[in-house]
This record gives sequence, C-alpha cells and structure tokens, in this order.
Amino acid sequence: MFYRESGQFKTSYQKDQQVFPIAQDRIFIALLLVVAFAVVPFVADEYWLQAVIIPFLIFSLAAVGLNLLTGYAGQVSLGTGAFMAVGAYATYKITTAFPEINIVIVFLMSGMVAAGVGIVFGLPSLRIKGFYLAVATLAAQFFILWLFNKVGWFFNDSPSGTITAPPRTLFGIMISGPEATAEVRYFVSLTFLVVFTVIAKNIVRGRIGRSWMAIRDMDIAAEIIGIQPLKTKLMAFAISSFYCGLAGALSVFAWLGGAETEAFSIAISFQVLFMIIIGGLGSIMGSIMGAAFITLVPIFLTNMPAMFGIPMATDLSKHIEEIVFGGLIVFLLIVEPHGFARLWQIGKEKLRQWPFPY
Repeated sequence: MFYRESGQFKTSYQKDQQVFPIAQDRIFIALLLVVAFAVVPFVADEYWLQAVIIPFLIFSLAAVGLNLLTGYAGQVSLGTGAFMAVGAYATYKITTAFPEINIVIVFLMSGMVAAGVGIVFGLPSLRIKGFYLAVATLAAQFFILWLFNKVGWFFNDSPSGTITAPPRTLFGIMISGPEATAEVRYFVSLTFLVVFTVIAKNIVRGRIGRSWMAIRDMDIAAEIIGIQPLKTKLMAFAISSFYCGLAGALSVFAWLGGAETEAFSIAISFQVLFMIIIGGLGSIMGSIMGAAFITLVPIFLTNMPAMFGIPMATDLSKHIEEIVFGGLIVFLLIVEPHGFARLWQIGKEKLRQWPFPY
C-alpha cells in the first residue's frame, strides 16, 4: 500500500530511466540524506563519529569501487588494500610537496595516481581470469606495500616510517590534522561518498556499465558484438582503483590522522571483498549495506555482553565475537547468496504487492 507506483505516469524516456523512477524511493533517499547531513553530526558524539561512522563511510566508498570491478566487470581483485595505500601515500606526498594545492584537488589527483597503478596491475586480466587474476592482484598487494615500506621517499624518510596528515583547510575550515573536528571530517567523508556513489550509479547505467556487464557475462560474445576487452577491462581497473585510492586518502586524512603500511594490509582487501559479497555483487546499494554489516556488527557483538550485564573477559569476548560474526556471514550466504541487495529487492517487491505478496 505504501510502495505502489499506481498513478505515477512517465511522459518521457528520461523520466522512465531515472535512477529512482518511483516517488517513494526518491522520498526515502531524500529523507536519508537529510538525516545524514542534518541530524547525525549533531546527535552522534565524537566516539561514534570517529570510531564507527567515518570508517563506515570510507569503507563504503572502497566497497563501491571494488564492486564496480568485481560485481559489474567480473574481474576478481585482492589488491584493494594496496590501491588504498597508493591513494593515501600519494595524498601525503602531494600535500607535503605542494602545500598550496587545494586539498580536494589533491584527493582527486591521488585517485588518478591509484587509477594509473590499477591499470598497470590490471594488464594480466587480458590473458587470465578468475582465481589466476586474483593471485595476480594479490601480487600487487604485497609488492606495493613492500615498496612503501622500503623506499623512504614515500614517507619522506620519517624515522617511524609512518605518514601523518598535515593540517589543511577548505573554505577556512580545518578538515585534516589534529585540530580538525570529527564533525568536519564526517561531512567530508559523507560528501565524497554521496557524490561518487551517484557517479558510480550513473556509470553502471550507461554504455560503460553495459560493456562491463557484457564482459562479465561472456567476454567472447562481448568481443564479437564490438566491445573491446582491452579498453573495457582496463577502464574497470582504473575507475575501481580511483575509488579505492580516494578511500585510502580519506582513511588517513579524515579518519586515522596517520598510518603505516600495516593499515592497508591484506586483511583490508579481504574485508572489503566480504563487504561486496555479503551486500550483493553488482549492486551499489549492496556495497553500502555490506559495509554497514561488516563495520557495525562486530561493534554490537563486542558491547552486547555489557548491554545485558554479563561479565566476560576481553579475550573471551573477542573470540565469541569472531565465532558469531563468522556464523552470521555463513548463515546469510546460505539464506541469500546474492546478499542484502537481493533481500532489499525482494522486500520492495512484496511491498508493491501487499497485502497479497507471493
């Protein structure tokens, strides 16, 4: 009853092909954005913003980027953490070498650097696929982190080997460095996520996205109908790496404040991969849902014994958290292998046919 499109007539192809053709969807997204921009930063305290919400936004951006490559283009990658590291270190080098450049431009330039690195390590996709391609991207993970560890130029020969976000302002507001407030860094992360999620949604709806899906479903048939595998696959690696590099830059400048290569280890690559698998491959909304699940559920499981007044040792609580979290992932994949995106789609279909859903 509340999710019907009866009476909503489209008078042009442009309106019929809108991202949200149903008015209820547009209202829901508008309310969600209002809450995100006008309510959350004034209600959540610094702990929630710094430890929960900002990393959720950053990992959502990385998950969207990986889903463009794996979910839409069908190219498996285990180098997400490395491409995030490229974005983070590139941002650090550019900001320290050219402090007069606008920080937003620096973020975009760092994303372009990550895109270039992604193209280089995407070249094996022209000859191999599946698990063999995953191993090739895994080599990127180890090689890039080794390079950032051993070559002092990347971290300005710092004795600690870490990179630290220098203070930078935007429109007179401090958005990075120790003096930047959690609310400002939240707004920066949220803005980047919203803008580039909209861009990603329009990319996959257009010619580029259709080319990716054709390559994913059957690359030989796609080549026969005129799609160039070289251009299509490398473009997927470039755009995906751009998103991951941007997420890596935000992780240092809007979240951690400083980092070393261990912050972008292979565990991060698997974590982002789990996000898109649980959220749903080939779904932008699923990427954000998967990031929310992977980010928020462990925090809930950690604090659950205290919520119910159950005394429990920290190490035992951590072990139980990992067992329950792993069990939830297995259960969700058994119940719905296509992830939260499919469950969301089924829920909307049932609402459209309520009170007689099939």
